[in-house]
Amino acid sequence: MLLDDTKYWIENDTYPPDEIAIRFKHRLVNIHCFPNGNGRHSRLMADIIIESVFGKNVFTLNNSNLVRPDNARKEYIDSIRKADNGLIEPLLKFARK
Repeated sequence: MLLDDTKYWIENDTYPPDEIAIRFKHRLVNIHCFPNGNGRHSRLMADIIIESVFGKNVFTLNNSNLVRPDNARKEYIDSIRKADNGLIEPLLKFARK
């Protein structure tokens, strides 16, 4: 369903490019494909979408690897939780911070 939804978003300009990639990332991390590395995998996929499909620069994600338990990781997790509740904007802003 995620791939079909994403294809629809792209073909119908449902959201701006950044939002399509970040919505994909958010849904993919929630699918939780692997026991470990789901966040890294979903961030890589968002970068592939934004760069390969839309020809835009990859996401900066606060220039953090998001592994260390620092303020950037806390803000990232916070923005993921807000997206879980339907508020995607904080995650979009964090992605380009």
